[in-house]
Amino acid sequence: MRAMNKILRCLVLDDEPVATRLLASYIQQTAGLELVCHTTDINEAIEVIEREPIDLVFLDIEMPEMNGLEFMNLCKEESAVILTTAFREFAVEGFERDAVDYLLKPVTYERFGVAVNKARKRRMEPPVKADYLFVKVGARTQKINHETIFYLEALRDYVVFNTIEGKVMVSESLTAMEARLPKEQFTRIHRSFIISKAKVSFWEKWNVGINGAVLPIGDTYRERVLAELMDK
Repeated sequence: MRAMNKILRCLVLDDEPVATRLLASYIQQTAGLELVCHTTDINEAIEVIEREPIDLVFLDIEMPEMNGLEFMNLCKEESAVILTTAFREFAVEGFERDAVDYLLKPVTYERFGVAVNKARKRRMEPPVKADYLFVKVGARTQKINHETIFYLEALRDYVVFNTIEGKVMVSESLTAMEARLPKEQFTRIHRSFIISKAKVSFWEKWNVGINGAVLPIGDTYRERVLAELMDK
């Protein structure tokens, strides 16, 4: 029960000053929460999360310099995230990225309280990591199970998932996909390729064989990749 009673140190980041002030006022009204910072400045928020222990981040998704889902990658593992958005469709990817909850604007104090209670419960019951991810394929959001993926390939402004069920093309960067995949299962072997380590059929100094394809290992990745494959 001590974890439930711990003061949660909070940060609010939203590019709308009104929304930022509203959430800050909710935090100040709520027992067990401490407001460390509320800001519309992404750089200030980054400085705070690097310098201070933050338990709970209230994070806007749509911001001009960096979207909230990208900012989540910078947050420390112990920082729980509650997303705030005017767009319900972002909730799916937010949950897939392990957000505690999402709040639709305008946020009511009652709904805010529900989200905070979820964050408190999360401290008692650490979440099981998802074994899948959701990706946008045109107007459709598609679920891809990690275990079905052979490898990912970058093609101009797209990433192609080569899976057991076939190919799935996503308008995203390979770096963004790399951040969303578990490092214990997947590794980047080249600026254009990420592979599932469990699906590798052979490797040599310059190449990896996977599902009938022979993929190059980039010079800058070679030492790490070969060490990881040797450990499998």
